[in-house]
Amino acid sequence: MPTPTPPLARPSIDAVARAAGVSTATVSRVLNRSKPVAAETQRRVEAAITELGFSASPLGRALSTGRSGQVLLLVPNFANPFHAEIVRGAVAQARQHGLAVVPVDVEAMGSDSNDGEGVLLALARLPGDGVISLAPLIGRPNWRAAALARPWVNCSEYAPGDDAVPHVSIDHKQAATDAVQYLLNRGHRRIALVNGDERHHLFARQRRAGFEAALQRAGLQPEPALLLTASTMDYAGGMQAAATLLALPAPPTAVFAVADALAIGIIKGFKRGGRQVPDDVAVVGFDDVPIAEVYEPALTTIAQPMPALGAAAVDMLVERMAGGHPAHRVLPHRLVLRESA
Repeated sequence: MPTPTPPLARPSIDAVARAAGVSTATVSRVLNRSKPVAAETQRRVEAAITELGFSASPLGRALSTGRSGQVLLLVPNFANPFHAEIVRGAVAQARQHGLAVVPVDVEAMGSDSNDGEGVLLALARLPGDGVISLAPLIGRPNWRAAALARPWVNCSEYAPGDDAVPHVSIDHKQAATDAVQYLLNRGHRRIALVNGDERHHLFARQRRAGFEAALQRAGLQPEPALLLTASTMDYAGGMQAAATLLALPAPPTAVFAVADALAIGIIKGFKRGGRQVPDDVAVVGFDDVPIAEVYEPALTTIAQPMPALGAAAVDMLVERMAGGHPAHRVLPHRLVLRESA
């Protein structure tokens, strides 16, 4: 029976150093970019790495640099396609920086508590060179201390007026104003708002402010009966909101929903109630998740640059990890006109 061929030994950092005629410390500096190296020296080291087929051990690199090469991405709801698109953009961009993104399920870590303390306790035990957070921050002042203790970037949700923790988002108020102004331009005057929970979500407050600004510009006042807070931010919550609106003596002629899942649930609820969209009632959503375009009728909505939000958050976090102080970023939104309004 032939003797099995032993696996080839992986070239060591010592072998790279000998081939390049430098010390192992110099090879480490080239690999980790921890200190500047002369251009000719770097060229020799990189040539030796290529010739020998050397690849650094992730564990060894973590031990030598004190870094894991991973960033944590706090996701409030894995089932939400809005969050999924941000994760997709973050993962792709992190790869360009040689980093891995580790999505963290905030709900599973104890987000049901009002202050989210359980999340922070679990987070403290997770390895990661930095954090990108999509989690809501209203009513959670203890999160700011956690964000100041390590490189951290807030994405979409953030604490207004906090200049110490960088964030990337869109202008939610202006986006909502644009959506409602479109409905006003189409002749609608009784427009309902189906919103998220303003006690916890900054975007819900901002989008309501944009809704009201558009109405006031048109000389209208919001009708209390047309201002709803969805029970859940999903299709079921939208269907329930539609049933509530249909029970009014004078239902609205248009609805602005602060999430596409809500908007699609509203359309389905109106259909069950015998109303046609957009003939009897127009519906506008928010986010432009993938299903918005293929649903019937296709959804008119505000498009957020979801993958770009994730990519920008990674770039900002990398700068933060290097000791920089990136400025807040506001990415552009756009109104996508389809069949529902």
